[in-house]
Amino acid sequence: MKKFLLGTLGVVAMAAPAFAADLPVKAPPPVYVAPMYNWSGFYIGGNGGWGASDSCWDVFTVAGALLVNGCHDRSGGVVGGQIGYRWQQPNNHFVIGVEAQGDWADIRNNRVSALDPTLTLGSKIDGLGLFTGQFGFAWDTWLLYTKAGAAVTNNNFSVSSIAGGIASASSTRWGGALGVGFEYGFTPNWSVGLEYDHLFMGGRDYSFAVVDPLFASARIRQDVDMATVRVNYRFDWGAPLGAPLLARY
Repeated sequence: MKKFLLGTLGVVAMAAPAFAADLPVKAPPPVYVAPMYNWSGFYIGGNGGWGASDSCWDVFTVAGALLVNGCHDRSGGVVGGQIGYRWQQPNNHFVIGVEAQGDWADIRNNRVSALDPTLTLGSKIDGLGLFTGQFGFAWDTWLLYTKAGAAVTNNNFSVSSIAGGIASASSTRWGGALGVGFEYGFTPNWSVGLEYDHLFMGGRDYSFAVVDPLFASARIRQDVDMATVRVNYRFDWGAPLGAPLLARY
């Protein structure tokens, strides 16, 4: 009997590996891979920072001569908001978009005329806007982009005399804009960034009531630089959020 039992156990031991090989093997569970951050969707936000303008005055005298009166810088704060839309194809790094931005500004300066020390020239920008297209490259939650388009500024220029006369001219000027920005998405919907923009506003002629025999009108050329901190909230309306990716064996 003992020999029979030992023989039976030996046969079972040899057959077990072959039997186990025929059993189905359960596949390991899929490994979760977090979806890539997607910048697509409508967004709205606020911005604030610093702006500076370089204004150059060329004076037309009563006799019609054009005299160079020099340039002067002015700077001040800007604060406002922006609204736009970005689109990023899922699992692709390129981002395109459009944006409209409007800011209140307090960029002003007064200086004595280089041609006539009895005259003071004043310049002020109290509002500006940008209407731009964007092209960017995203590394997950980081976005580097450039922007280009149209710019508009609301201006007031003045000429005042120590004799008591003063003349002013206001205008809304259109030009071009070029900028670059860097943005970080710190939650699925909120992002914060830094942006620099240069506004090419060109030159324009302004007529002033004559407050001095030297002064009849002026051609004023203008450029604006802006550096702002931005915070955006992105809505998920129609945005491809991307499903979790599953790595399979």
